[in-house]
Amino acid sequence: MKRIFTLFSLIIGVAALNAQTVKKTDDESNCYLKWAQKFESRGAEEVSDGVYPDVIITFRNGGDAECYNGKVEVKEGKVISMFLKMEDGSYEVVKKKSKYDNIPVKVTNGMSSTVVTKEDELINVLFIKKIKPKKAGFEKAPDPNDD
Repeated sequence: MKRIFTLFSLIIGVAALNAQTVKKTDDESNCYLKWAQKFESRGAEEVSDGVYPDVIITFRNGGDAECYNGKVEVKEGKVISMFLKMEDGSYEVVKKKSKYDNIPVKVTNGMSSTVVTKEDELINVLFIKKIKPKKAGFEKAPDPNDD
């Protein structure tokens, strides 16, 4: 009976440890969340009309996220076309279809609004060159000197 109890306790302990490790790893590897936190903390400059060959295009499904280099065209503050950068330097158009037609993909604070695809995948464009520089920290005062 002691062996069964010990074995059962060991299995539960390993399963609990594994569950915590997987959760932590998922949060740490979610590139979208990392970038979104940076945009939220620093803010971003306004994105004007034009072609931006230095963006990140994120694809999210549940807690998983994939981030790719890409290029987009912005007109009147809205993303009108998206392209993924290939390893050879060429670009391929993003062919995913939006679940909701005629909803503009607006750019706010350096990030596009979320596009929901027919497969329920979430797509965002991140204008990483528009992130404001990190603010300088406060200078610490010296400790008192008893000389």
